[in-house]
Order: sequence, then structure tokens, then C-alpha cells
Amino acid sequence: MKGEKEPLIPNFTRRKSKKTRKPVLVIHGGAGIFDKSKSTPEQRGMYKSALRAALLAGHKILSAGGSAMDAAVAAVTCMEDCPLFNCAKGAVFNVAGKNELEASIMLSCPPSTHPYIPTTRRGFSATLLTQTRNPSHLVQQLYLRPDLAPHAFLSGSTAEVELGHQKLGLELVDPSYFYTEQRWREHRRGLGLPEEPFPRGYPEGMHKQESKLNDSPLPPLDMMPTGTVGAVALDVDGCIAAVTSTGGKTNKLVGRIGDTPSMGSGFWAEEWNTSPQPLWVHRFLRRFNLYAKHQNRAVGVSGTGDGDYFIRQATCATLATRMKLLGESVQDAADDVVNHLRENGGIGGVIALDKKGNIAFAINCSGMYR
Repeated sequence: MKGEKEPLIPNFTRRKSKKTRKPVLVIHGGAGIFDKSKSTPEQRGMYKSALRAALLAGHKILSAGGSAMDAAVAAVTCMEDCPLFNCAKGAVFNVAGKNELEASIMLSCPPSTHPYIPTTRRGFSATLLTQTRNPSHLVQQLYLRPDLAPHAFLSGSTAEVELGHQKLGLELVDPSYFYTEQRWREHRRGLGLPEEPFPRGYPEGMHKQESKLNDSPLPPLDMMPTGTVGAVALDVDGCIAAVTSTGGKTNKLVGRIGDTPSMGSGFWAEEWNTSPQPLWVHRFLRRFNLYAKHQNRAVGVSGTGDGDYFIRQATCATLATRMKLLGESVQDAADDVVNHLRENGGIGGVIALDKKGNIAFAINCSGMYR
């Protein structure tokens, strides 16, 4: 959370291996308008505990030599199962009082565990999901099955029922699974309506029971959220994976598609070759059929905030382009694209990670869970 610098998990030592690259994981639980002055230590502690659990889930995989893809999905899954965050179980309602979920995954290169994946596959996203318990699982499995889903983007029943459930065996739930009392009250207040009655299909008495296990009796710190959750991981093989999941904007129009499943807008990952030498050196060497040594670079990005502006600015892909063409560091590029959002009226932030393990956080609003 903003202003809190203590690490959420302690530093762990890892046995040295032939691969000297250190794995890294960075997560966010959404950015937007936070009224921290009205929060309590109990509230802040709940969010920190939830974020810590997500970090530990991903760290366990990376520390065992697992893939960035699996680690990022594991971290996001923890947040999807927690009603504190605007995704899956804690998703906001649209204007019709329904939950429409979105998720995406993108890798800088195919994972070493699945070398058959074409390098051009890049990623996969899904939108308008209403029954998939963990949208991050769906996009991961569809990314790994180009034979089933040769496209980059699918929606609705084709993605979650015909492919996700019937072909891949992924779990579907009744839409009422996603209902939480606090999100319903936000939805009704936003429309100027009484906070009750609860939606049809809402299990009787659940609003009184939720706080005993998953829900907090206190309101979430994000007010009328527009954010997402996301994770970006780097593994020992040098692959970077970005996974993002969301419920969208409170009281969005039915069928609205945001930046989370829009490749280049709310998520991005890629690798490229570059050279530390100036262009004139390359031209000089080519005259003698000599070539300068290139360096391999990569970046992964997950965004959160007002997705319509991320789409208009192609925020996450632009971050990578600034690194490639302008030679900016990952932090400078993150700062630049987030400032550009603000200049155009958008609020939000990004997390990013490069192949050297450098982490970037940038926000232009009152806070980001991280």
C-alpha cells in the first residue's frame, strides 16, 4: 500500500544453480481512489495479509525453479479468491447488477516448460466471463492450447463453457458465487438506489456470514473501483510473464470491454535485441562485414486504473516501446506513460519488470495496493 515500505515477505536465500539469474515477482491489487484517512489498522492489515499470501504463492513456484507463467497465475489466483480485490470473487457489478469478468496473460517468450508454443503466440485474453471461478486459469490454459484457440482474444460462453469447461475441464460456478455485499452496496449507491434488496440468487443470509470467513465487515478501501489485480514474474530462464484479472468498472455498461483483455493497453510483455553501441559504430562495422554484439532485453507490464484511458493511450505497449526506441529504464518509461495518462485525464498506475530484475511502480492517483 502507498507509503508502506516494509517488505511483505522476508528475503529468502536460494541455492545457487547453473542459472545465475535471480527470479523476481511483483504484484498489485489495484489502483484508484483510496480514502486512507478513514481506514483502520485492521483494514490495512487485511490487505497486507492478502497481498503477502499472493506473493508467497508465486514465490514458492519461482524458488523451486518453476516458470514465470505459473508463478504469476498462482499470485493472481490468490487475489481472485479474495473478496477484497476487484476480480472474480470480489468483482464489481455492472449497471444491470451482473458481474462480467476479464483476464489476460502475456509472455516475453514461450515458457521453457512448453517449448512447442510458437514465439508468435505471445499471449491470450478473455472477456465477458460470468461463470469462470478463476479467469487467470482460463487464459493460461487457452494460451497453452493454440490448437483449441488459435486466436488472441475470446469472449463469453465460447471461452468459458465450450473451451474452458467442456474441453479443458476448468471449474464453472453459479454467478451468485461472485456476489459480495460490499460490492452490491457500492453498485446501488452509485445508481442512487436503495442498497437493498440483494440480487436474485444471492444466498439467503450470506450477507451476514461473509465477514466470518472471507469478507470484511468494513468497506473496502477503494471507492467505486476501476482497478484490477496483476502479477509480473521473471524466472531463472529469463522469461517474463504478466497476468492481469479484473471485474472492470463499477456500474459499467453491459458488454463493456476494458483494458485488461486489450493487448497493449492494460498488459504487455516482449523481448528484443539491442546493442549498447551507437548507430554509427554499427554502420562502420558493417563496411567490414563485422557486427556489434547485441544484448537481449525484455519487459512485462500490468496496468490498473481507468481502463478506457489505457486503451486510448496503448499504455503498456508504449512503455516497452520507450525502452526499445528511447533507451529508457523501466522506471523512467513507467513514469512517462503514467504521467501521459494523467495529462489526458486518466488515473491509474502500472507495475513493470525487466529482464535484469529491475522493478518499476508508477501511479498518478491516491494509492495502489502493492
